[in-house]
Amino acid sequence: MPLLNSLATPYADALLQVTDVRQESEEVANQCKDLLSAWESSEPLRDAMTSPVLEPEAKKKALTSLLSEQVTPSLMNLLKVLADRQRLPALEAVLLRYLELYRESRNIALAHVRAAQPLTEEQQAALTTKVQSMAGTNAVEIDLKVDPSLIGGFVVNLGSQVIDASLSGQVRRLGLALAKAS
Repeated sequence: MPLLNSLATPYADALLQVTDVRQESEEVANQCKDLLSAWESSEPLRDAMTSPVLEPEAKKKALTSLLSEQVTPSLMNLLKVLADRQRLPALEAVLLRYLELYRESRNIALAHVRAAQPLTEEQQAALTTKVQSMAGTNAVEIDLKVDPSLIGGFVVNLGSQVIDASLSGQVRRLGLALAKAS
């Protein structure tokens, strides 16, 4: 991953500089999240854009027709540059790095939350408050995923901090305690 990060950082940093100047960083961050979601969920898109057989011009044309209405010119320019330089296989890393740099520049903490089932709005609000106090900032972004294997409850990862309030975690800890006792 360090090699991919060293490839992704200059592109992500350049995009952040451009979007900061154009005062569209937040909008582009949201577009990056949407694009990442589409990239992760669409194998045909990934395959086409990372194919060495497809020419860069064809990739740029496809990206333009697919995304020109959904993304800012700044992000579209980045996509075209990546296509020209045969770097679209690194797109996910570039977008993730942009989001990291964006959060760092605005002191936004990112919390990864796995919940056994979808949370209600009240639960999300309570969780957000708890994560804000853990992070020591009101600027918090929560990446919420449903993970039925937790059986019940949730797990929060905030930097190096982990709160495991899941039923599966409690069962695991109980099993460890019983194993030590015997």
